[in-house]
Amino acid sequence: MASIMLCSYFKEDCTAVSHCCCSPITASPAHALILLCCVNPALGPFLMRLPFSSQVITYILSFLPIADRKEASLVNHTWYFAAQDSLRQENILYNIPATSSSLAAIESLARRRVSCVSLTSLDSSTVSRDVIQAVSCHLGPHLQSLCLRGSSLTETSFMHLLLACPCLSSLDLSGCNSLFMSGTLLSKPETIGQAQRALTNLQELNLASLRYLSDLSFNRLTGCAPRLARLSLARCHLTFGFDPYRGSSNYNSSALLSFRNLLRFLKEQASSLRALDLSGTSITSPAMRSLVQVEGLCLQELVLQNCRDLSNEAISLLCTHQPHLTALDLTGCSELSDQAALAVSAGLRALQSLCLGKLQRLTDRGFLGIAELRSLQRLDLSECSLVSGSELVKVCSAPELRPNLASLSFAFCCLLRDSSVLSLARSLSPSLRVLDLSSCVSITNVSIQAIASHLPRLTVLRLAWCKELTDWGLLGIEERNHRREKDAGPQFSRNFGNMGFFLPPLQNLEQDPKVLSDSAWNESQKQHRASLQALEQLQELDLMACSKLTDCSITKVIRFPALRRLSLSLLPELTDASLVAVARGCQSLERLSMSHCGKLTDKGFIEAASSLRRLQHLVISGCSQLTGQTLEAISRECRQLKSLDVSMCHGISMADIALFQAQLPLQTCVQSRFVGGADLSFTL
Repeated sequence: MASIMLCSYFKEDCTAVSHCCCSPITASPAHALILLCCVNPALGPFLMRLPFSSQVITYILSFLPIADRKEASLVNHTWYFAAQDSLRQENILYNIPATSSSLAAIESLARRRVSCVSLTSLDSSTVSRDVIQAVSCHLGPHLQSLCLRGSSLTETSFMHLLLACPCLSSLDLSGCNSLFMSGTLLSKPETIGQAQRALTNLQELNLASLRYLSDLSFNRLTGCAPRLARLSLARCHLTFGFDPYRGSSNYNSSALLSFRNLLRFLKEQASSLRALDLSGTSITSPAMRSLVQVEGLCLQELVLQNCRDLSNEAISLLCTHQPHLTALDLTGCSELSDQAALAVSAGLRALQSLCLGKLQRLTDRGFLGIAELRSLQRLDLSECSLVSGSELVKVCSAPELRPNLASLSFAFCCLLRDSSVLSLARSLSPSLRVLDLSSCVSITNVSIQAIASHLPRLTVLRLAWCKELTDWGLLGIEERNHRREKDAGPQFSRNFGNMGFFLPPLQNLEQDPKVLSDSAWNESQKQHRASLQALEQLQELDLMACSKLTDCSITKVIRFPALRRLSLSLLPELTDASLVAVARGCQSLERLSMSHCGKLTDKGFIEAASSLRRLQHLVISGCSQLTGQTLEAISRECRQLKSLDVSMCHGISMADIALFQAQLPLQTCVQSRFVGGADLSFTL
């Protein structure tokens, strides 16, 4: 009802908003929400007339991406508070650096009752103590998620912060080695009692990458959290073969973290624990046998990335004793082969997410039973060099067998061919949203046109290093054969060697896509072949190192209102025309990478910057023609910028960077290696 009312208002005053929406204004909720995506302060007087309550506005904003909600909050006070309510309902994580400027922001976040924060760069300094004090005082009472990843805070500061957060359900202490170095954390009886009251509702605990974590400190901390459902010990120094206790039941070693003690914990928490991450540990097959057979343990998620000692037999045992798994990550378990994949297909019928990346022994035979995984939504086969996708194509070709895959990755699978991409695109059209074909060097324009024709709902598309893609493919135009019928010399491949027998360059400029006229482009749009522009819902696009792409296609098809991330790095033929077209056609961009595009100049950035108001991360390293004028335009227009990489930009000096940082002093991190024409050979 609210959306219909909104549409009626838009129809009455369409002239007020026609400048911010390319779609025709119709009385449908979808168009109303699309129109809201383009909200800007200039629209304020019009939107202020809408008689909506805060609850109705909050509901409408819940359909929009976070960046659009931030823009909508600028309309007036009602829209501002409605936007804050919408953000709070989704538990958005706020990053708070340990700087003096964060103190005022913390008080502002307290008024919004923010429940999820990440504190970065904490140490023993006075500023860090002030930030901890402010968070404890203003945010602590209603914090539900606290991330301290990589911090170097003291035990006293940690306990002060912890005791101020009685409602915590998630705590991330990964990489906080200073907390565990002395081994005295929670050593006093009175602090244990206080911690138990603070962590009584804790469900998720991340202890990854803690080199000083021992059985004693692990027991003290987990003993305060009786309701843990998720635990991560990734990259911790767990001992599996050595038993330091030799039959003793007092597992409180202060020197090491043992698998025997972990088993004791699992037995005690078996009724509540649902997710476990042991990535990067040296877990063995006997240890896996003991883990999966813990009485009452019913895991739903298990992450075992880079556990290189795991065998096929261990995975078979896992599938037999933990059949309720919905997510399994075996990326980098190098000893696994087809037998492990077949065991997964046969034993884990409820699986929704499966990651088998970097399994060099895995072949297409391992997917003979994948039709059994009817609930599978995510499949990652990146860097499986012997996988061509042929078995997956067979399964997906049968409607009654194919899973409803929403995410599929074949990155670095060099055996993948156009025929497989075409079949998968046709079969997975209703469900697929994320597709990663990075470094699939054999795919050509046939694949990109199949994707554009059959996968219009894609939100993420990665095609980095697919060097056979050309302008023809992105434009959706059939490539013409320019080979001369009568060629005097033999044709050699690059593998034969550089002997000067390559074909001469194209001579028919009228057929060269670099000079494609607007009339020819409009005519091609009337044909049935779809261009990349058909992917209207794209939020991320990676075309890095697709070196045959030029201004001809980029200026015509990179026009995606919802696009958030774009990589056009290592495209040497791109000029200012592409930069300006991208900026105007993708005004929601938050991350843009155009490194080593040597033809970009200051003129392009001066013209494009005003259309990149939402930009937060910009990479333009190796763009040798850029000077301080580019930095001046960016600092003036891109006020939300958080990081900038101008490494190896010879025309930019350290003085230019210092001036830029002075204009954006609070939030911008600048990477400036080898700027100002530094001699790389000498410096390196």
